[in-house]
Amino acid sequence: MTVDAHHHVWDLSVRDQDWIPEHSPLRRNFSLDDLTPEAHAAGVDRTVLVQTITVPEETPEFLQLAAAHDLIAAVVGWTDLTRPDITDELSRLRELPGGHYLKGIRHQVQGEPDPEWLLRPDVRRGLAAVAEAGLVYDLVVLPHQLPACTKAAAALPQLTFVLDHLGKPPIASGALKPWAADLHALAALPNTVAKLSGLVTEAAPDSWTVDDLGPYTDTALEAFGPARLMFGSDWPVCTEKATYGEVLSTTGELTAHLAEKDRLAILEGTAIRVYGL
Repeated sequence: MTVDAHHHVWDLSVRDQDWIPEHSPLRRNFSLDDLTPEAHAAGVDRTVLVQTITVPEETPEFLQLAAAHDLIAAVVGWTDLTRPDITDELSRLRELPGGHYLKGIRHQVQGEPDPEWLLRPDVRRGLAAVAEAGLVYDLVVLPHQLPACTKAAAALPQLTFVLDHLGKPPIASGALKPWAADLHALAALPNTVAKLSGLVTEAAPDSWTVDDLGPYTDTALEAFGPARLMFGSDWPVCTEKATYGEVLSTTGELTAHLAEKDRLAILEGTAIRVYGL
């Protein structure tokens, strides 16, 4: 069975998602009741629920959701890495109902104006606390922020860094440079892994093909190898470009040339190992 290592849920009646444009088809509620039949139909039996906004209330809600629903096997939550009591806060989250589902932390680094935000002393202190808590750190960044990711990962070898969406490469334009070189530099560090997720979102709006994604997944396979790559749907964000089943089938096409053990690593093994499922 496949593990979906990256998806979201949200309820706009509980909390706005201010990153969603006003007239976007994403500006509605997306729940586990919406996802579960699609996931099961695609052969997915475990998922990783990932934070969407930087508010402290969301992570405890997600932990409770994981405890109540068999589909969710792990949560990547949010907390302020710069808070002085970060160690205590991570312990508090782990002690909440469903706290054992917390496997990682993420922050919207892509929205930070400082391209080296990850290298700030207060942020690095928080990242060290994440490692000490036995958690991983998900990176949601833009291509120009990849060099800072590499520096942070080199400075904190005890922390596993998980690159979401391959660092959002410029698939719509077809450009590979400098993204490919920066990805290789990050992958050269053994404490880094990456997700084959969110790629359809970066492709051309209405005319993307599997072949458009191929150079980017091939680059990731060359850089990380299958044992350090994992599938993620990025549902429901992906639904602007493709259905859940289409995203999974596209990943299947892009990895069809691999040996079975390597495909299984991408579809389940890497996520199980990295997130301790």
